[in-house]
Amino acid sequence: MTEPRPSAAEVAVCVDFGSTFTKAALVDLTAGRIVAAASHRTTLPGPDGAGDVLDGYDACRAALAEQDPRAATAEVLACSSAGGGLRIAVVGAEELVTAEAGRRVALSSGGKVVSVVAVASGGDLADLGEPDVVLLTGGTDGGNSEVLLAAARGLVAGGWTGPVVVAGNVEAQAEVGTVLGGVPHVLAENVVPRIGVLAPESARAAVREVFLAHVIGGKHLSRRADFTAMVRGATPDVVLTGVELLAETAGDVVVVDVGGATTDVHSVVDLDPDSIGREVVATTRVTRTVEGDLGMRWSALTTVADLPELADAARRRHDDPGFLPADAAEADVDEAIARAAVGTALRRHAGRSKVVVGPDGRVVERTGKDLREVGLLVGSGGVLRNGRPGVADRVLRDSTGDHVEGGWQLPRRPRVVVDSDYVLAAAGLLAAEHPEAARRLAMTLAQPAAG
Repeated sequence: MTEPRPSAAEVAVCVDFGSTFTKAALVDLTAGRIVAAASHRTTLPGPDGAGDVLDGYDACRAALAEQDPRAATAEVLACSSAGGGLRIAVVGAEELVTAEAGRRVALSSGGKVVSVVAVASGGDLADLGEPDVVLLTGGTDGGNSEVLLAAARGLVAGGWTGPVVVAGNVEAQAEVGTVLGGVPHVLAENVVPRIGVLAPESARAAVREVFLAHVIGGKHLSRRADFTAMVRGATPDVVLTGVELLAETAGDVVVVDVGGATTDVHSVVDLDPDSIGREVVATTRVTRTVEGDLGMRWSALTTVADLPELADAARRRHDDPGFLPADAAEADVDEAIARAAVGTALRRHAGRSKVVVGPDGRVVERTGKDLREVGLLVGSGGVLRNGRPGVADRVLRDSTGDHVEGGWQLPRRPRVVVDSDYVLAAAGLLAAEHPEAARRLAMTLAQPAAG
């Protein structure tokens, strides 16, 4: 006797509108597992306005329904990096503190930072890099307010009319709001309430609010209202939420996602006070970095800049982003490009340690995030999900282990898994409305493989 099927209310469709592919998964909310999956090339509108990002989604939804009829009527939650994702310009007082803090917050919010302007250093507010949103920072709470106000005046004078998230000196924010006037803006708590403290949570939430209210609709990716209704956030922000859920079970975790244009690294690591460098902007437990010059296709040329033997192959991939390896030799090249992207991205994220001699004698100076004791390393991206057996070991081996030289603070003995089912994005989407299902789903990456 067959067991009755659960109702559609007990499943949800999780969709990631990616820059290249739209991925969809049907999640059993009771078991916290993926029961069906589908993907389709992302269908962006053309120059003439024809086409709709939901065309690819409709194909995915139909494919899910063929596998499980409940998908046709299930709740839909989505994230998006289609159409260039979320582009953020950071405007701060001085580059060393508030501009750098704003850059870190912007990255953790799921955005690609297109410019960082330090007003006190003479930064040009006319050169913002065509962002979707401006993150305005400056001053500690109760400190100098004039630079924050001057930056707001500069944005208005320069003709900026897009959304602004204000995350500077809280005592000046009401006046900043008056200066901005009719420019859409959201007030958040200060990202640097005092020197040495980075508080990203409020600004991260505000950026998410702006993304949903202004950016999703503003990109004109779809003429249908259900697109804006289903999107819950920018894909990288949603994935980082999934990584945080995974860390609740797995402990310290690093995720490296190799894409066509960027290689992203997400980490959740409990900080050892003795390992934190002497930074005016504190290292945070939850960190994301985006390397826009490292990727498998659009950024292939810069990825292999130090590997001239791969230059011709990288050029082919850059010129034809849809290129797929047709034989073992081309698959070897893809793995070599991925190995270079992962190695550089992880090193930039982790930083290094070195012994220096100062007034207090020999001390260890560190930069970046110390990943040496991380227990779980998750690989993501098409080159790892769709690669040949053993691809994860071949791509990641040069970036882990005690053999890594140069003082790099890379994982020494992590367990390596591949997020082959897009679990992290789905878990992040479910976190707010179905938290237990999200936790169960994230936990699947922390469980050792059977056998």
